Parts: sequence; structure tokens; C-alpha cells
Amino acid sequence: MRIIAAALAAFLVLPGVASADSYWELKPTGTDARLRGLSAVNGQVAWVSGSKGTVLRTTNGGRSWESVAPPDTATLDFRDIQAFDARNAVALSIGEGEASRIYRTSDGGKTWQESFRNNDPKAFYDCVAFFDRFRGLALSDPVDGKFRVLRTWDGGRSWHVNDTKGMPDALPGEFAFAASGQCVTTSGNHAWIATGGGAKARVLESRDGGRSWKASDVPLPSGAAAGVFAVAFKTPWRGVAIGGDYLKPTDPTPAFATYDPRGWKAGGQAPVGYRSGIAYRGNGLVAVGPSGTDVSKDGEHWKVADTGSFDTVDCAGFNCWAAGEKGRVGRT
Repeated sequence: MRIIAAALAAFLVLPGVASADSYWELKPTGTDARLRGLSAVNGQVAWVSGSKGTVLRTTNGGRSWESVAPPDTATLDFRDIQAFDARNAVALSIGEGEASRIYRTSDGGKTWQESFRNNDPKAFYDCVAFFDRFRGLALSDPVDGKFRVLRTWDGGRSWHVNDTKGMPDALPGEFAFAASGQCVTTSGNHAWIATGGGAKARVLESRDGGRSWKASDVPLPSGAAAGVFAVAFKTPWRGVAIGGDYLKPTDPTPAFATYDPRGWKAGGQAPVGYRSGIAYRGNGLVAVGPSGTDVSKDGEHWKVADTGSFDTVDCAGFNCWAAGEKGRVGRT
């Protein structure tokens, strides 16, 4: 989304320095780029991406990081990355027109294939997600009144614009936030799109692999800088949405909702402040934002676990990683 840019106020813990009660074990990356793209493969392998054309990979639990970005991409902002293992990954850069691109590697970042370059000046791609190693989606802000979705069936080697007949109309001013790489997610054959910017916060759901979509209102605040920033699903019938207003990072207005077969409802309790990322850790949840990290065992009761700044979080089972400004990466 075009207006996500400005530095957010944060209680910043310097890279490589953690307080005694910190939830995260910090893993210095050697970069000062803002890392909003993150994919946790397991406790040893993770990929991160972000501003200044940055793509990093670790295969030893964060003790060291390799710079593995595609060549000649220093001006791009890689806001999302999806990794299948230590060798195979898909990276998405955001921006208007040709700044929105998708690259794929199958050799750990030694070489990359540019598999998509946006040639529509009205499109602006925000995030990418996969159902499995072959089928995936990439999301653009609305074009001609409807969200645009790319689909791949070959692991990101080629991409095709989805027919918009199955996409509901966007609300005036509605868009997706390219804040954490979590504005689209999948579970089983289902997919969800998180939105904001309009009169209502919404989540769009597909139950057929991204061919058709249905919109539902979500009880989160919405506005020019507010809405649903991230969605996560444990199963197709159990999920969460989180967000807030990124211009008000410590606003106590609740911005968390849960999903079950009856639909979306406001969470019984919510983290205090804007949160841009959320992930399941086992059956529990981890949420992150510029003012801290919150954890929940049941989605109903939350506690502050850390006051350091992160933009995104991803977990592989109980192995969780978080990434954010000034190259900051943590692992549990």
C-alpha cells in the first residue's frame, strides 16, 4: 500500500542487545535495512527481506547471515518473501508500476529468475503467499475497483492475472497494507486477504484456491492509516486478524478479531497498540508491532512479552522469528 512508509515510533532495543526478560533472542544481521519480509522454515533456516534490495538467509539459527539478493535490485523494497526450504524461495518487491516484481531462486539465492514484472501503472503489489510448493497468490491493491490477484501453479516460476469476475468490489479508499507480508495468507485450499483504508475493515476469503472471493466485515478500526494489517489461520476454520492505526502505534483501541465457522468477532482481549504481524506458535499466538510483542495461549488473554520494535513474525511450529527496522531480527 502506497502510504506505508514513515518510520514508526518505537521502543527500540539496539540490535544484538537484549534485556534479561526479553522474549526474543536477537540475531544481528549486519544490515540497517528495514526487514518486513520474513519466512521461517524451521529453527535453523529463515529468510528475511526488506528495503535497499535486501534479502538475507541463515541456515544456522541466525548465528550468521548471507546476503543473497537478486543482482541489480538495490533500489527495490522486498516487502515479502516465502521460502519452501533452504534453497527455494520467492521474493516480492513492492511499488508502483515496474517496482512491483517477483523473483524466484532454487539454489539458496546464488541465482534468481525474475518471474514477474508489473507493467500496469495502476497496480501495486503488497504481499505473496503459497498453498503448497506449487500453488501461490500475489496481491495488488485495487485496479479499476477490484483487488487484483496473481496466481501461480509452478512454484512461482510464472504468474497469471486472475479473472476479477469472482472478486467483490473494493470499498472507496480500500487497499492492503504492505507492512509485514501478511496481508494475504492461506490454509488448506482457503485464502484470506486483509484490508483497510475504507469505511470498514474487511477480510476477503476464497475457498477455491483464489478463483473466487467473498468479503466479510471485521470488527477492527478502519481509516486512511488503519484496518486489518495481518491475518493468520491455524486451520481453514480457525483464524485471527490484527491491526490498528500505524500512525498511532500505542493507541489502546482494540484491534484484534477471531474467526470460527460462525464468522468474525471481536477478541475478548486484545494487545494494546497497533500490531502489524501475527502468527500461531503451536496453539498460541505471537503478535508484534513497533511498541512491542504480545503473546497469548488461547487468543483470549494476552500479555506483553517484549517492548522492542518488530514489523513481522513467522513461526514454524514452536520456532518463531521476528524482523523489523534497522535490520533487527529475533528468534525464540
